[in-house]
Amino acid sequence: MGYARERMSLLMFIAAALLLVGGCSSLSKNGQDFVPPLRSYETVVKDEKPSMLEVSDSLEGFNRGVYRFNYYFDEYLMLPVVRSYEFILPDYVEDRVSNAIDNINEFGNLTNNLLQLKFAAVGITLGRLIINSTVGVAGLWDPAGSWGLVRQTEDFGQTLAHYGVGNGSYVVLPILGPSNVRDTVGFAADTAAFSLAGPAAWVDDTGITLAFTGTSVVDKRHRIPFRYRQTGSPFEYELLRMLYTMKRDYDVNN
Repeated sequence: MGYARERMSLLMFIAAALLLVGGCSSLSKNGQDFVPPLRSYETVVKDEKPSMLEVSDSLEGFNRGVYRFNYYFDEYLMLPVVRSYEFILPDYVEDRVSNAIDNINEFGNLTNNLLQLKFAAVGITLGRLIINSTVGVAGLWDPAGSWGLVRQTEDFGQTLAHYGVGNGSYVVLPILGPSNVRDTVGFAADTAAFSLAGPAAWVDDTGITLAFTGTSVVDKRHRIPFRYRQTGSPFEYELLRMLYTMKRDYDVNN
């Protein structure tokens, strides 16, 4: 019995050796060693498309200082206001406020979709604006969304990208947070258009405009779950820079 087991083991060893030799011989082609096609180091490192980790940040020293300022502003001023807002208003009311603000901001979506010649999106945005302003009672509800008219979000930064303008250097804006040169210009243009030709100009009441602006800022921060220094990463600055760049690339490419 022991002899049979040893013989079987020997046969298995010989078979495995033959398979190994056969496999090695298959790596030979026309008498030459066959090298599998592998990507070279230069191809990986110097890829034509830049890596998300290689975000242009020529203002990094300034940006890191603003990033620290934003942390303290957010932690000791903005978040206490947001918590008070959330404590005072029930979730249902908060949702109505968010819907109304989104409805007013459809002006920017309409303008930028028109500038990008996205006529289907312009039609959808007009439909949303009319339906939500009437059936939705000044935008407090969003019946257009439930009827299949999805919000066509566009800003002037995306409009510039649509016409070939690149990101430019990464920028951290005071209070507003991550941005880049193109999106900063876009934000300034959207703000000016809203103030000079949008709903703010239609009302022509400084008190109402300030109240809307303040409520919009609080509502926007209320909707963003991110909290500084709670990512668990010692490289939070780099992480935010990468995620912002990825998000904006996604926004531009729909």
